[in-house]
Amino acid sequence: MKPTITLIFIFAVIFTTTTVNSLGIASTTAITYNTSTICGIVASKPHQYIQCYQNKKLIPIVLPNVSFQSISGGRSFFCSLRSNGLSFYCWDTRTPKSFLEPRRLYYSENVQLSDVAVGDDQVCARELHSGIVRCWRGYGANNGVEFPSPDESFRFRTVTCGSSFCCGILKVNNTVFCWGENGENGVENLIQKQFTNLSMSTLVSGVSHVCGLNLNGVLICKGKNNNNDDSGKLNVPLNSSSVFSALALGENFTCGIRIKNGLVQCWGGDFGSDFDSDNVNNHVMKSVSFESIVAGLDFVCGLTTRDLSLICWGNPNWYSKHHFKNDVYVPLGMILPGPCVKDDSCNSCGVYPNSDFLCHGFGSICYQCRTELPIAVQLPPPLSTSSSSPNKQPSLDNEEKGTRGWKLMTFLIIGSVGAFAGLCTILYFVMIGSRRLLRSKIDNSVQPTSSESDDAYVDIAPMQNVGTINNNGTSTLRSFSSKRHSSSRLRSGSSSKQLDRTESFSFWELIAACNNFSMENKIGSGSFGCVYKGRLFDGREVAIKRGDTCLRKKKFQEKETAFDSELTLLSRLHHKHLVRLIGFCEENDERLLVYEYMSNGSLHDHLHDKNNVEKNSSIMNSWKMRIKVALDAARGIEYIHNYAVPPIIHRDIKSSNILIDSNWNARVSDFGLSLIWQETEQELMSNIQAVGTVGYIDPEYYVLNVLTTKSDVYGLGVVMLELLTGKRAVFKNEGESDPIGVVEYAGGKIGTGEVWNLLDHRVGIPEVNEVESVEIMAYTAMHCVNLEGTDRPNMVDIVANLERALAFLEGSPGSFSMSSL
Repeated sequence: MKPTITLIFIFAVIFTTTTVNSLGIASTTAITYNTSTICGIVASKPHQYIQCYQNKKLIPIVLPNVSFQSISGGRSFFCSLRSNGLSFYCWDTRTPKSFLEPRRLYYSENVQLSDVAVGDDQVCARELHSGIVRCWRGYGANNGVEFPSPDESFRFRTVTCGSSFCCGILKVNNTVFCWGENGENGVENLIQKQFTNLSMSTLVSGVSHVCGLNLNGVLICKGKNNNNDDSGKLNVPLNSSSVFSALALGENFTCGIRIKNGLVQCWGGDFGSDFDSDNVNNHVMKSVSFESIVAGLDFVCGLTTRDLSLICWGNPNWYSKHHFKNDVYVPLGMILPGPCVKDDSCNSCGVYPNSDFLCHGFGSICYQCRTELPIAVQLPPPLSTSSSSPNKQPSLDNEEKGTRGWKLMTFLIIGSVGAFAGLCTILYFVMIGSRRLLRSKIDNSVQPTSSESDDAYVDIAPMQNVGTINNNGTSTLRSFSSKRHSSSRLRSGSSSKQLDRTESFSFWELIAACNNFSMENKIGSGSFGCVYKGRLFDGREVAIKRGDTCLRKKKFQEKETAFDSELTLLSRLHHKHLVRLIGFCEENDERLLVYEYMSNGSLHDHLHDKNNVEKNSSIMNSWKMRIKVALDAARGIEYIHNYAVPPIIHRDIKSSNILIDSNWNARVSDFGLSLIWQETEQELMSNIQAVGTVGYIDPEYYVLNVLTTKSDVYGLGVVMLELLTGKRAVFKNEGESDPIGVVEYAGGKIGTGEVWNLLDHRVGIPEVNEVESVEIMAYTAMHCVNLEGTDRPNMVDIVANLERALAFLEGSPGSFSMSSL
C-alpha cells in the first residue's frame, strides 16, 4: 500500500450491518480500525452479547445480559442494534480499559430500526417500516457538528456509510442515493453520479468507493482511488454475475465471498500483488470457506464455515501493526453467522444448521444459499487476483467454460449434493454409534459415596514448580509415565455416567475465560501444565489447567496420560476433601481441565511463601488449624484408598497439592499422576515408572519400585512434618551448604522426645490443652515416614488419630491407641 498524505484523513472501512450480501444476512462482526479492535456477537449463549479483542486481550462489554442482532464498526467506535430493534448503543474503543462502557444513541417504544451503519465519526440507521434514515454523530473530532440526514421524503431499503459519506438504496426504484458533509466536491456526489440509472439490490461502502450487486446479481463498484489510480480496487472481475454473496471493502482493495464454495477473492492494493507467494493470506483465501467477511483499512476478517471462528489476514506489515502474532485466529470464540430471527422470516434457502443451539433456543438464523457445499481442507485451483489493468480478467476457476450443457450439470450438481448429504448422514450415525459402543465398554461401576460428601468442593489454586525425581536418579521439573496401558486401565475403570456429568467446554470459551491464558491470570502449575484463574460467561470463578503445548510425541503422550488420569478419576470421585472437577476441553492437541476456583491457595503457600505468610496466613498459625488441615487431607486420601472402587493411589501427595477453600477446608488436588490400584496387579504396578516430587516420594517406591497405598501415607507424613516444623520438604539450614530433608531433620528428634525443639516458631509453644494434640500428630507423622511400607499405619488409623488430636482441642477427647501406630 503506497502511503500518501491523504491517509491522515482517510478513515475506517465501514459496512452496512444488515445487508452485506444478496441474501440480506446481517453482519455479526465489526472492526474499529484505528484501535485495532475486533468485535463479534457470541453464539450458543443465553444472551447474544458482544465480545471484543484489542491489543492481545479480550475486553468484556458492559450490558452482558442484552441480546444484539447486528454490529458495525468505524474509525474508533462501534455500534450495535438490540434484538428488538428499539434501541442501539455505541462504544468508544480509544481509551484502553478493562471493559467498554456503552452510550445509547437511540431509544423508542414503537419505532424499530433495521440497519445501523457506522462511518468515520457518524452513524446512520434506517427505520424498519418507514424506510426513513436518520444520522447521528458518534465519537470523533467533529463531535459538536451534526452529520446530515437525508430528507424524510427518501425511503430506503438499506444504508451503508463510508469515511465521510453514506449511501442507500431507494425503495421506489432501487437506485442509489448518497449524502455527506463535503458538498458538491464530496465523494458522495461522484459515487451517486456513477450509479445513475443502475438498480441495485445490495450496497457496501469502503473509504472512498462503494460496491454492490445489481438486480441480476452482477457486481458493480464505483468511486475513486484516493489518488492511487493503479490500486485496482474498482477492477471488478469480468463475468461476475451471480458469483459473489458478501462483500468487504478496504481502503484500496475489495473482497467478496464466492457463492459457489465460500472462498474469498480479493482484488486491488496489496491483495493484488502479494498472492504470488506461499504466505498466510494465500493459504487462507485458497483453503477456508467463510460465512461473512468484514474489513479494516488494510486487512480482512472472516467468519469461518467450519467452526464459526474469526480469522484475519492482511498485508505483510499488518500483523505487527495491529498487535497480532503470526496466528491469524482471533480468540473470540464461536460467533453468530447471522442474527437470530423468527423462523418464518427466513428466505427459500431455509434455516441455518444448528440454529436452535446457536441462538440458545431464541429464534433461528437464515441460511446463506450456495450452489456447492463449502470446502473444508482440500485446496481449490489457484485464484489469480493480480489485475494490472482494468481489462485483465482474474481466473474464475473455469466457470465460463461450463456454459455448454448447463442443464445436465444442474442435475449432476443436485444429485452429487444429495449423495454427499446422504453419505455425511451415514458417517454421522456411524460415528455416534462408535462413540456409544466405546462408552458401553466402560465399566459402569457404582459411584463411590461417602457420608462426608457435601457441596463444598475445592479447586486448583497457586502451586509451586517443585523439582521432581525419577528412578534413574535424574532431577527434572516433573516426571511422567509414558506407558499408554496405564491410561487405558484408568479409562476402563471409570463410569461413563459420571464422565457425562462433567461439562464439555470449547477451547474458545476457556480462552475468553482466562484472558487468552495471560501471565496475569497464571496462578501455578499442575501435573501436566499450567493453571490459570478464569471467569466463565455465567460468572463462575474457575481454575483452568492447560496441558503443555509441545509438539514432541513423548511430551504429548505424557500430557494425554495425565489428562486421561485426572479426567477419568475426578469425574467419578465426589468428596468434600477432594478437588471438584467442573469440566474439560479436548480439541486437537489442546487438553484442558476446569475446576472450581479455590480462593485461599495451597498449603505450601501458607507455610513457605514469604509474602503470603506475612499477609494472609495468621489464621494458619494456630495448632488447631494445622491439625484440622492434616485431618482434612487425611480424610480425602482415606476416601480414595478405601471407598473408591477400585482404589486409587495418588502418587503425588505434597503441600502444594493440598488446597484451601474460602471456608478454610483442605482438599486434595492434582490426580494427573494417580493410578487405579489392585493388590492382585502388584506385579504390573511394579513395571510402572516411579514418579513423585523431591522430598515427598516414598523411598521404597523410588528404590525398589514397590507401589502401594502406603506410598501416599509417606507423602502425608512429610506434609504433617511441614505443618509441625514450618520447614520445606527439602531445605537448607543456616550456615550449611547441603540441603536436608524434613524427614531427616525431624524424625530423630521426635523419636527422642525433642518435639518442642523443632516446632514452627510462628505458631509458638503449645498451650496446656494443645500439648497432647501436637504430640499425637508428631508421633503419627513419624510412623508415616518409616522406610518400609509395612511399618506405616493405614489411612483409617491416621484419620482416627488426627480426629483424636482435634477432639482434645475442642474439649471432647476420645480414645487414642498407640497400638495403631
